[in-house]
Amino acid sequence: MVRPNQQLHPSRDYVEAKPAATVLLLRDGPQGLEVLMTRRSLSASFAPGAYVFPGGGVDALDAQSHAQARRRPGQSDAHLTESIAAIRESFEELGVLLARRADGSAVDASDIAQLDRKAPFTAQCQARGLTLCADEVFVLAHWTTDRDLPRRFEVPFLVARMPEGQTPVADESEQFDPVWVRPADALSRHKAGDFFIIFPTIRTLERMQAWATVQDVLDACAATEEPLWTSCPRGGYLAGREVRYMETDAPFGELALVCPDGQLLHHLDWENETPRQLLNNVARLTCGNPSFMTGPGTNSYIVGDAQTGFVVIDPGPEDTAHQERLWRACGGDIRAIICTHSHADHSPGARPLQALCLARGAPHGVPAIYGLKSLPTARPNSHFTPDKTLAHAERFTLSHVGPQGTTTHTLLAVHTPGHAANHVCLALLEDGLLFSGDHILNGSTTVIDPPDGNMTQYLESLDVLSQVCADHHIAFILPAHGYVLGNAPAQIAHLKAHRIKREAKIMGVMQAHPQGTIDDWLALAYDDVPERVWPVAKRSLLAHLERLQSL
Repeated sequence: MVRPNQQLHPSRDYVEAKPAATVLLLRDGPQGLEVLMTRRSLSASFAPGAYVFPGGGVDALDAQSHAQARRRPGQSDAHLTESIAAIRESFEELGVLLARRADGSAVDASDIAQLDRKAPFTAQCQARGLTLCADEVFVLAHWTTDRDLPRRFEVPFLVARMPEGQTPVADESEQFDPVWVRPADALSRHKAGDFFIIFPTIRTLERMQAWATVQDVLDACAATEEPLWTSCPRGGYLAGREVRYMETDAPFGELALVCPDGQLLHHLDWENETPRQLLNNVARLTCGNPSFMTGPGTNSYIVGDAQTGFVVIDPGPEDTAHQERLWRACGGDIRAIICTHSHADHSPGARPLQALCLARGAPHGVPAIYGLKSLPTARPNSHFTPDKTLAHAERFTLSHVGPQGTTTHTLLAVHTPGHAANHVCLALLEDGLLFSGDHILNGSTTVIDPPDGNMTQYLESLDVLSQVCADHHIAFILPAHGYVLGNAPAQIAHLKAHRIKREAKIMGVMQAHPQGTIDDWLALAYDDVPERVWPVAKRSLLAHLERLQSL
């Protein structure tokens, strides 16, 4: 866990989320799956003017009405209550009723006409012998409103088939303009500016595009009584505009690190001129070398503070302007330069940065360059020899003794061959951070390029990192390319599973096409990635083949 005194922003309490429920009423239209949406009142306190799915708060009577509803095996009490709330809200807001008569037949417009949308709901249904069809309502997702918002809700997004023979009629108080719309069309209209929808609705509609029919959706949800996805989004700024992200989005982990309580303060633009402060003791300066292989550029990290001095991790390629900015960001007080590995976008900047410290005067001595020497298997542009070799499990500590006590920043070296034979990761122990170099990236998988790269060693190194995370409570991964990753143990487990799955796919392709060439196997084993990636993927394919031959 990050030390509170290293967080950039003072902590604050966020509003407690209240229980609510919403339902996507679905039908099969002439051009595919359609969902019912309505426009909220312009005076609404939450999402005014937005097109939404019907729903609202869960009240006490919903939980007391279980006897009035049909339930399916495995449907929990909580999900039953939420389903009843969604059925009630659909009726009150749109006059749509998911219920059956005592003889089991579906209700129709004549039944609905006898009910008052403003009177107690379940009592009316009970009086007329109607049973709520909660067994036909399934859990799709679960959303929790973003932490920065003044009104927050815990909301299951439920799905149900629109009852035949019923017509939605808005209450003209909370909801207006009911419309049937295909998910893709709703998203297009929103993008065009004439159909305002909020973030959870956008992301739900995006995922709804994966299903062609109502039955496809219901079957997917019926396979489990749990949400297909769960999210409490986080917000930040990009290009001067407010943006939102789910847990599966690349910037989410960085927002969780910098603003754990959800404050809308962090800017996500890639900045080459000045460091992007992540914590009081950690900053990132991204080199201006964006490319297909480096993404937005190589991240150099600065660890420490004005009292302890600084360590620079991965000074980048030889780039005079970048090394100058690193020196200035540290005020010249660089105590060490550490290279995670010898590749051309990571280590060549070490000697120029060291020379800059020597030329301008180093208050605590010229910083040594730490790392592992490249092996003969390294490519010609990746030869590297450090001043000092980092032993596995060696600790490098910055410290300062002051009136408030001793401040320390301890980096633990972890040898992680695989991407490169001389690769090393660094764990900042006091704050639960892992500087992963190229071993773990955000947004892509790293290339394993034999002979210096080795797939078996790479997978074994992931196991080592998994244990380091467990031993030292590592929560965040700071990669050399891309944003910070959150939930470090899960990221490592997912990455290993992805590699093993890819290897199984390669093996299957080889067995099915034993006379195929490398390029034949590549096209089939990597058919799920763009063809422009294949030349790079071919290197990792060779690494998998090398590993398979050794098993």
